[in-house]
Amino acid sequence: MNTGHPAGLTNILYRRLTTFNQGNINKLKKKEDVVNMVDWGIPIGAGIAFGLGALGTGIAQSKIGSAGAGTIAERPETFGLMVILVAIPETLVILGFVVAAMIMIMLV
Repeated sequence: MNTGHPAGLTNILYRRLTTFNQGNINKLKKKEDVVNMVDWGIPIGAGIAFGLGALGTGIAQSKIGSAGAGTIAERPETFGLMVILVAIPETLVILGFVVAAMIMIMLV
């Protein structure tokens, strides 16, 4: 069963989870219940991926920004460095957005 391909284990797990979910879906009687059960997990996961990244970035930028404002007030030549230091945590939001987009696009 091992294909030697790195995605082989992922495909096996995906097939088993899909089979498990199909068994649970077949137990439900109403079609509306099936749609609601399947549709809620993906957006919640994407929202958590993006929201926690944005929350962490906000906390980091608030501390860096206040320290940067004090530094710039004392030494104006550090303005460029402070702009870079404030922009670095923004990559966490970008990463969260990319992960959320991948969840929404690839798993739907």
